[in-house]
Amino acid sequence: MCHVSVGHVARTVESAGIPTVAVYVKAFEKVAREMRLPRVLLTRHPVGRPLGAPGDRERQAAVVRAALELLETAPNGGVVREFGEPYRPGPGLAEKG
Repeated sequence: MCHVSVGHVARTVESAGIPTVAVYVKAFEKVAREMRLPRVLLTRHPVGRPLGAPGDRERQAAVVRAALELLETAPNGGVVREFGEPYRPGPGLAEKG
């Protein structure tokens, strides 16, 4: 249950006074809400790819920017926000060869 571990790590880091943003795929939205994490960014990506497809640096950077924006705009926590763009396959590893 990796998604639960992310939440526990976020809680521990927050308890040390360091703000966090957990990035979850939408499939685990219920878990993220039940854990009452301080800041959650949900993506409409498949399980195992919360930041996007392998090799899709542009999408991964966009998700990280959205997470940082959430960190800046929701300093008190208790916010769940959705990254609105749908998943895209991105460049395959074979194409990089």
